[in-house]
Amino acid sequence: MSTDPRSVRRGGGEGSGQGDAGIAPVVINGPARPAGRATIRRANLGLVLRLLRETGPRSRARIADDAGLPRPTVTGLVTELIELDLVREGDAERDGSVGRPGQNVRIDGRALCGIGLEINVDYLAAVALTLGGDTVFERRVALDVRAAGPEAVLDRAAGLVREALATLDAAAIATAGVTVATPGVVDISAGTVVYAANIGWRDIDAVSGIRARLGRGAPPLRLENDAKLGAVAEYLEASAAGIHDLIYVTGETGVGGGIISGGRLHRGAAGFAGEIGHMPLDPGGALCACGRRGCWETMVGLTALLRHAAAPEDPVHDPSLDLEARLTDLQARAGAGDSRTLEALDRIADGLGLGLALLADVLNPRAVVLGGYFTYFGDRLAPRVERLMAERVMAPDTGGCRLLLSTLGFTAPARGGALLALDPVYEDPARTVATATATGA
Repeated sequence: MSTDPRSVRRGGGEGSGQGDAGIAPVVINGPARPAGRATIRRANLGLVLRLLRETGPRSRARIADDAGLPRPTVTGLVTELIELDLVREGDAERDGSVGRPGQNVRIDGRALCGIGLEINVDYLAAVALTLGGDTVFERRVALDVRAAGPEAVLDRAAGLVREALATLDAAAIATAGVTVATPGVVDISAGTVVYAANIGWRDIDAVSGIRARLGRGAPPLRLENDAKLGAVAEYLEASAAGIHDLIYVTGETGVGGGIISGGRLHRGAAGFAGEIGHMPLDPGGALCACGRRGCWETMVGLTALLRHAAAPEDPVHDPSLDLEARLTDLQARAGAGDSRTLEALDRIADGLGLGLALLADVLNPRAVVLGGYFTYFGDRLAPRVERLMAERVMAPDTGGCRLLLSTLGFTAPARGGALLALDPVYEDPARTVATATATGA
């Protein structure tokens, strides 16, 4: 097993071209449709755009060869994508053949953004990403979400979206959509948070609530579980290293999981896959926010770390303070050899090793990616977790599973939300751009 950070970042923007990128996330949600001429053209436009995202810049000739399309067809498709401001031509590419070299075509997308909005226990966060992967807006505000209550939180969330939209409008960037990320069980079709124990929400119409606050002209909104969105963001990082089966494990007040199998987000039969934080690993243990005892998150969640590492009156427990500042404080204590902090981290590592070994036995991923607060203490947690997994996993060599530390930290769910908001452009580029332009008009 290895905790080396992934050195290759995936991107369809300015990055150099790659060879066979293997399986990569294409349209995350997109049912098959009858194939008329217009449908075929939409599909081919999306195919070219996905190819550029997954394999990097290339000439029209290479696009035609890779996509299995006639070169005149690709020329027309690229021309249309250029007119939509989704791709642009760059440097000349010589493929070794005689004749005039072709110009590289690369994803541009500077005129189109997706917004991810995360509602977490201790904060709200928003990120706006261009199609090329550039961050145009990013902000996180500390907030005790449970204490504030749903209405006040939705007010603040809508205000954060307005800030992002104002930034994009000032830069003449259209918005493809907004994805709201929340913990817990969500009904994505209804836009409802069915039950999120750690923030005290039940049957909250998050999407309609934010849409009503934004008023007319609001961009398309959708809802998704935060850990699933974190997995989407992490997969775009890991897939560049050839990893197409992974489990993303959040490290926050709650512990959730996002599962990528064969390059696709695994939702489960009813969409609830990934509620790993409520695996009952210690039935006689601490009381969980869900009402049961001994759930995994009571052993390894942020609340468990703080409970073991500091007295109740310690400022690191104060949810009105920025979470990263509190974690940096604990980092410093660990670095100074504070025995209580180090003992707390050992307990967290033991709990992680137990739960991750079970997940590795059941799902046999190529990698487990630890996100959230786990990344702050990765150098202290990882060796102990790796050893415990190696001892507990049934398959030899931990079933080929690597332990990785997120390079995205707490931004992963919001970034995944922004990526998901951009996802429709890879299914129907022209329609998505037209809708985004009309919305911002």
